[in-house]
Amino acid sequence: MADLTALLAFRWSPRAFHPTAELTDDEAASLLEAARWAPSAGNLQPWRFALGHRDDETWKRILVSLPAADQRWARHAAALVLGAYTGDDPERCGYDLGQAVAHLSVQATALGLYVRQIRDVDRAALAVDLDLPPGIRPLVVTAVGRLGDPATLPEELLRRETALRHRHPRQALLLS
Repeated sequence: MADLTALLAFRWSPRAFHPTAELTDDEAASLLEAARWAPSAGNLQPWRFALGHRDDETWKRILVSLPAADQRWARHAAALVLGAYTGDDPERCGYDLGQAVAHLSVQATALGLYVRQIRDVDRAALAVDLDLPPGIRPLVVTAVGRLGDPATLPEELLRRETALRHRHPRQALLLS
């Protein structure tokens, strides 16, 4: 394998989160600071976040917007972070939001935290439930926390959680 920083090599998106571990204010600030410094076309920084700590109102409102299958494990995350964007170009703004969430994810790894992104969310409900200003478009939810016991997951998720990680070969990524 080519030389890769440990922050990327060991980044992993688990479903098993520790059900009582908390996200500290300093950790939350660090994650958001990493997102803040992500590259942005024209320096627009179109990303916006709503951060909910376990069992607070924001966390509860985000959690219920997730599919029931994802709620089974996401309810153990220390925090749920809604990633949204503002702007008239969804492709450009969504791309920039993706960069910000990627930076947040790498920073989480540096802090010994884990994240798992959820894209299949009820965006309309999130906009209403979180009373988002007009023009703020929810796109993704990121579950953040410390690693939990995979044995607590339902059987079908346990198999996926403990399976070997696979990636396409590097050559398969090249178009020519």
